[in-house]
Amino acid sequence: MKLNRISLLLALSLGASAPLLADTMQDSLQLERWPAKVSPFTPDAALEARIDALLSTMTVAQKVAQVIQPEIRDFTVEDMRRYGFGSYLNGGGAFPGNNTRATAADWVALADKLHQAAMDSSEDGIAIPPIWGTDAVHGHGNVFGATLFPHNIGLGAARDPGLIADIARATAKEVRATGIDWVFAPTVAMVEDLRWGRSYEGYARDPQLIRDYGHAFVEGMQGKVGDATWLQGNHTIATVKHFIGDGGTQDGNDRGDTRIDEQTLIERHAQGYVGAVAAGVQTVMASFNSWNGEKLHGSRYLLTEVLKNRLGFDGLVVGDWLGHAFVPGCDGTSCPAAINAGVDILMAPGDAWKPLYDNTLAQAQSGDIPAARLDDAVRRILRVKIRGGLFDAPSPAKRLLAGEQQQIGSEAHRALARQAVRQSLVLLKNNDQTLPIAANARVLVIGDGADNIPKQSGGWSMTWQGTEVQNQDFPGATSIFAGLVAGLKAGGGEARLSVDGTIPEGFEPDLVLAVYGEDPYAEGNGDRDNLEYQRGDKRDLAMLRAIKAIKTTKGTGLPLVSVFLSGRPLWMNPEINLSDAFVAAWLPGTEGAGVADVLLATQDGKPGFDFSGRLPFPWPATPFDDGYAKRDSEPLFAQGEGLAYANPRQLAKLDELQNKLNAAPARLPIFDLAIKAPWRLTVSDGKKLHSVSGGIWQQDALSVRSVNWQVQEDARRFSLGAPATLSFRDDFPMDLRRFDPQTAVLSFSMALQSLPEGGALTLSMACEKSCGRAVDIAGHTRADGQWRQFEMPLRCLALGANELAQVLSPMTLTLSQGGTLTLARIAIEAGSNSEAVRLDCDAIAAAQGQ
Repeated sequence: MKLNRISLLLALSLGASAPLLADTMQDSLQLERWPAKVSPFTPDAALEARIDALLSTMTVAQKVAQVIQPEIRDFTVEDMRRYGFGSYLNGGGAFPGNNTRATAADWVALADKLHQAAMDSSEDGIAIPPIWGTDAVHGHGNVFGATLFPHNIGLGAARDPGLIADIARATAKEVRATGIDWVFAPTVAMVEDLRWGRSYEGYARDPQLIRDYGHAFVEGMQGKVGDATWLQGNHTIATVKHFIGDGGTQDGNDRGDTRIDEQTLIERHAQGYVGAVAAGVQTVMASFNSWNGEKLHGSRYLLTEVLKNRLGFDGLVVGDWLGHAFVPGCDGTSCPAAINAGVDILMAPGDAWKPLYDNTLAQAQSGDIPAARLDDAVRRILRVKIRGGLFDAPSPAKRLLAGEQQQIGSEAHRALARQAVRQSLVLLKNNDQTLPIAANARVLVIGDGADNIPKQSGGWSMTWQGTEVQNQDFPGATSIFAGLVAGLKAGGGEARLSVDGTIPEGFEPDLVLAVYGEDPYAEGNGDRDNLEYQRGDKRDLAMLRAIKAIKTTKGTGLPLVSVFLSGRPLWMNPEINLSDAFVAAWLPGTEGAGVADVLLATQDGKPGFDFSGRLPFPWPATPFDDGYAKRDSEPLFAQGEGLAYANPRQLAKLDELQNKLNAAPARLPIFDLAIKAPWRLTVSDGKKLHSVSGGIWQQDALSVRSVNWQVQEDARRFSLGAPATLSFRDDFPMDLRRFDPQTAVLSFSMALQSLPEGGALTLSMACEKSCGRAVDIAGHTRADGQWRQFEMPLRCLALGANELAQVLSPMTLTLSQGGTLTLARIAIEAGSNSEAVRLDCDAIAAAQGQ
């Protein structure tokens, strides 16, 4: 049945269910709405003849090797020699030889070995140069000593396409120095809901700016189409991502469903791709998300009919990290549907690459993947490699800039990054002209972000999530505090650091500068269900209140300046009210001195640099606003706002009442793709409480490791060679009284691999004082290794209002020696899910004799 546009709008306005909505959208597809022939390229007969000649010599196995992309941690030089993979990547936190401090020469050495192996035809029968891709999303973030620029949200505040082009050029040089040819950037997501954990990867909620930035970044990184240096010398191949609608998912859920009509998809989410394709971008990365129920990795309409045929994109489409695995009927080791839809390279990290190669080869031989489609994919890969000069270039070690350590974090690149920081800062409050800070001032600098380069850099900084790194992992970088020290010293002033906010004995500051904000995160881990800053854990607010309560010897309070580090605007009216001046600094990267440049006055009392940044997104007026995707409320500060020294304005006291309490989230995530703040994972052996972090942890007979269940590292497996207690906990109690213990449940997914005969598996909560009871659930599951979703009604744990007001651990499990289980997707839910296994309170109580 075909539906007209009126029917479509009616279905949308009535809140159609996802299946009906998907059917409605698919029935209304109109390819002619999309821009036509955006690509600047015309058919090149000589190029295509060269590709034809190569294709005619290739076997099916050789072609399949071109479409499989393993990760450097998971395959060897000998694997490359045997299979001749067309490409490979390093993910976040991957380094040559697992050496986090690898030099440019070390990176080039690995590239050279893999190149030589691929060009050795003794085993695979062909010599085709491979291409190495890396996530240099705000500089070459995996490389020790690299320049890290502000994340995209800060660059969006700068509103300067020329700056974006310069940053792309600088990044390309540092990437070339490590022997890498291909960068998985820029991200051109239109972020509609700030609860999305990748919000900082979006430039702004402005389709035209995103379009301009996509074009500028690609030209900066690849060079200008038609120039002699295009894709040559200092330039690298760029990737525009993630096609398409990744920033528009329902509720901001990473890898969720973007439920919008096609015209909105074009007008809001496609513009970055229009700009990038027009600039000649050579690769596009498919997105994890769905569009109206259809996974992008499996969407022939969007990947082939729209992107390749309508827009005229003639480069290659690369999948995201095992993104093909989520297409219906697929898994990480087999997905002809993704290739048939238009994905040209399947990204296959971990141990998936070998069975994926074998299965794809069998599918190509059987015709499940048509020969014409495989040839088209390989044609696109070869086209990009020939354009990029890979067939004519020497081995990576002999290429321009290869191994030049001086390119990594060069003085010129750091100066550019410092300029970008200055342009990204947004001044939202400056009552009584508290800023700029006098050059000779005595400044107390407080907060855990002040001298913390990982925190100011955010995700994708030496590791995927930007965690488990320290200042010394960023040589040559400058923290915000270090920048302030240098700036004030030059003017005759002084800065003292006190992370916890206490005033050092004998130091009388003129002003307090607090640097605080979100801890680093990346995709998945950064998703949240509302926009309140430090919900349930108001440590920074307590610090600000304590410092404002201090009186000087003159009997007055100390002026307080807040510099807020974050990947998105957040609701924090109490913190803003306590601040005399408030600066949104986003995630500035390694050059924290750029912050000091704007905050400090020169010796003549004038600003050294004025604030020029403007809000790239609206600032939320309530914690429960959805980020204004639905435009159902007025923001606290509108998109585009930002003060300057030249236009001072007093900000009245903001409303601190959370005036949408009835909209409080009905779900409290505890472990959802990652352990959610403020919870942390601990394991107790009865003698000591161990904090567990990282992907692999072991202490004597106890071990924990991250495993893949539905997505990358979204589950934790516990192998217990001794009795142990597992707990998701915090040092401070959380008030969970919004949940009714009579109807709310503790929901969790679990696969119990083993439990000794008669062994116990007890579940409880921990509170600041006594907290309910422990319930043995061993008799209500099976040790067969199968995943099941469980629900424990909170009333089973004998929790009343007093207990729920002081919860330290919302889930604690105690297991007998020999127990092995895997946990994922843990949350407190306001209501029940009919598909879950509901643990029967009465039956459990009867079995335990209670």
